[in-house]
Amino acid sequence: MTVVPAGPAWTDRRDRDLVLGLAPALVVLALLTVTPGVYLVLTSLTPLNLAVPGSEWDFSQPLGNYAGMFEDPRFVHSVGVQAQLSIASVVLQLLIGLGVALLLHPNTPIRQLARSWMLVPMVLPPIVVGITWLALFTVDISPIHRFLAWMGLPMPPLLTNPSTALWAIVFAGTWQHFPFTMLMALAALQMVPESPIEAARIDGANRWQIFRHVRLPFIAPTLAVAGLFVLIDSVKAFPLIFIMTDGGPGEVTEVTNFYVYRQAFTFSLWGYGSAIAVLMMAGVFALSWVIDRITTPNDGRWS
Repeated sequence: MTVVPAGPAWTDRRDRDLVLGLAPALVVLALLTVTPGVYLVLTSLTPLNLAVPGSEWDFSQPLGNYAGMFEDPRFVHSVGVQAQLSIASVVLQLLIGLGVALLLHPNTPIRQLARSWMLVPMVLPPIVVGITWLALFTVDISPIHRFLAWMGLPMPPLLTNPSTALWAIVFAGTWQHFPFTMLMALAALQMVPESPIEAARIDGANRWQIFRHVRLPFIAPTLAVAGLFVLIDSVKAFPLIFIMTDGGPGEVTEVTNFYVYRQAFTFSLWGYGSAIAVLMMAGVFALSWVIDRITTPNDGRWS
C-alpha cells in the first residue's frame, strides 16, 4: 500500500482549522488577560487617585510614577524584603524537596504512602495554610508553644518579632510548596540511567560520590527549572503575609506586591500602584523567558 504524502493544500487547511478551533479560546483569553493588562499599563501612565476626579485621564507625565518609585524608600525596602523572601524560599525548598525526594526514591510500600501524604500541603488553599500557621505561631493558642513551654523551652512569639517574622512566612511558604520541588526532583531521579551508577559502584564510589558526580548532573536542569518556578511563586506570597502579619511588624514583611496593595487600596494611589505592578509583571515575563530558554532542548542539549 502506497502512502501519499500530504500536500501543501491539506497542510494549509489543517492549520486553518486549528486556528478556527482555537479562536474562541483565544478571544476569551484576550478578554481575561490582555485587556486588563493593557488597562494596567495605561493606568500606570497616569497619577490616578480615587480622591482626585479626572486624574485617570491625565497623561501629562506618563513616566512620573516610574521615576518616583525609585525615589521611594519604602518601595526600595519592599524590593529588599522580596529579595530576602525569594532567596530563602528557593534555597530551602530546593534543599528540602531534593532531600525528601532522595528519601522517597526507593520504591517501597511505606514510601509510596508517604509520597501521597507529602502532597497534602501543596493542594491546600493559601488562605487555609495562612490561618493554620497563624494559629500555630500565636503564643496563646499554639500547641507548639505550649508543648515547648511544658518542656521548659519557651519560644518567643515569631510573628511579632522583627527578627523572626519574615522567617515565619518563609517557613509556612516552604511547608506548602516544597512538595512541588520534591515531585520534580523525584521524577528526575527516576529518569537517571542505571548504567553510570553501576559503573561508579564498580569503581568504588560511595553514595555521596555517586550523588555528586552521577545523579546531580543528570537532575541539575530539572532543579534549575524548579528553582525558577519557586522564585516566581515566592512573588505571590501575598495571602500568607496578609493573614499572618499584615506586612508587619512595622514594614518587616512588606514585600512588593503587598506594598502595591497598600498603595492602591489603602491610599487610593492606583496609578502609582499600577506602575509597580507593571514592573513586577515585566519581571515575571523575564523569568518566564528564562524558564523557556532552560526547558527548550537545543540539538539534544539543554539551552
